[in-house]
Amino acid sequence: MASNFSPPHCLASGEPGNVAGMGGSGTLKAVLFDRDGTLVVDVPYNGDPQLVRPMDGALSALEKVRRAGLATGVVTNQSGVARGLITLEQMNAVNQRVERLLGPFDVWEFCPHGPEDGCDCRKPQPGMILAACSALGITPEEAAVVGDIGADMEAAAAAGARAVLVPTDVTRREEIEAAAIVAADLGHAVELLFSGALEEQDARV
Repeated sequence: MASNFSPPHCLASGEPGNVAGMGGSGTLKAVLFDRDGTLVVDVPYNGDPQLVRPMDGALSALEKVRRAGLATGVVTNQSGVARGLITLEQMNAVNQRVERLLGPFDVWEFCPHGPEDGCDCRKPQPGMILAACSALGITPEEAAVVGDIGADMEAAAAAGARAVLVPTDVTRREEIEAAAIVAADLGHAVELLFSGALEEQDARV
């Protein structure tokens, strides 16, 4: 099952705020971000905090979400743990570095399993999103997921959350074509969330 990462300081930032006109319950209360390739530059199986580099515009996008009173979270597959390529301690050190550079986040969920483990937390399964929403005290319909690959979008759909794809060089063309909402970058993704664009299920940006 999904596991919580708890940095060494309090993450609480008060009650999630409301952004009306977002479809579903009509209110967006949290934005959950993929880690590698979305918030930080993807370094495969990274166990070195010094290699953590935020994606362009990540901090400003997060600050805009927080100023709006929404909760923020991270949902990340970390199969390097199951593969024996990194330890839990190394993964936590990297997460702490992300927290220092881009936090505070209200919730962290990571999956340490491999694709063969059959868990319900590894994206595209919805377990981490459901766990994050539960921790925040919201329904999945009140959350949005921002990620860079199809598994992020599929996990959001399976959980009942909204989603925005922010492609990178590793995103496959078919993943882009399948995504309901595609943003040019993280700042654009946040603009789309706040504009209510996710109400248009067939929109292509």
